[in-house]
Amino acid sequence: MKTVKPKKALGQHFLTDESVAERIAATLDDCPELPVVEVGPGMGVLTKWLLSKGHDLTVAEVDTESIAWLKTHMHTLDPGRILEQDFLKLDLRELFGGRDLAVTGNYPYNISSQIFFHILDYKDIVKECTGMLQKEVAERLAAPAGTKARGILSVLLQAWYDIEYLFTVDETVFNPMPKVKSGVIRMKRNSVESLGCDEKMFKNVVKTTFSQRRKTLRNSVKPLLKPGQTLGEEWEIMLSKRPEQLSVEEFIELTKGLSE
Repeated sequence: MKTVKPKKALGQHFLTDESVAERIAATLDDCPELPVVEVGPGMGVLTKWLLSKGHDLTVAEVDTESIAWLKTHMHTLDPGRILEQDFLKLDLRELFGGRDLAVTGNYPYNISSQIFFHILDYKDIVKECTGMLQKEVAERLAAPAGTKARGILSVLLQAWYDIEYLFTVDETVFNPMPKVKSGVIRMKRNSVESLGCDEKMFKNVVKTTFSQRRKTLRNSVKPLLKPGQTLGEEWEIMLSKRPEQLSVEEFIELTKGLSE
């Protein structure tokens, strides 16, 4: 078996440029003490660089052909660290005995948002997350308040992580070549331990308002109001905005107001 055939159903676009793989591996240079989970290693172009840097590495892969290739060719990777599992179903607390960890990968475009929602479920132990995804999605995760790219994941992730858009990767360095460019990001867990509001309600407020992002908050929050509940005059300035204009802190304040 010389190479693995990319599978469209799995959203596979194998990185072929070693220099890009080396740059992505370097995004974890400031946390060498954390064990690392790589999502979808494929033929191990990034895996090789992560191992060369001495990371305590475990990989999660669902493609049986890729798994066979890794076991045959990636001799520096312990076969016991090749998990034949879907990352979205992986209990990250079981991997390293509940220890803090980092996540990286060349993430499949078709499930990248789901991957980051899954990481959010483990925000207490995922201290750093880097990797490559579709440029549009990468920009969305890092988008500050007031930009059109801002969306649900922008706010939910930025509540718990400091996010940087690091660099853009051209489509020509993949097999097969995707129709879009890619972007590499880095997320570092911030010092927030509690939002100071109902977290379930916070998520609901963010998702509800962005589902009607063309409306001002005055209209989009109506489904969240209790019968007879109104928000006073002090909320007028905020309610005249659209969801992408709000900071994380303003979403927290809005959640508190709706909860009262």
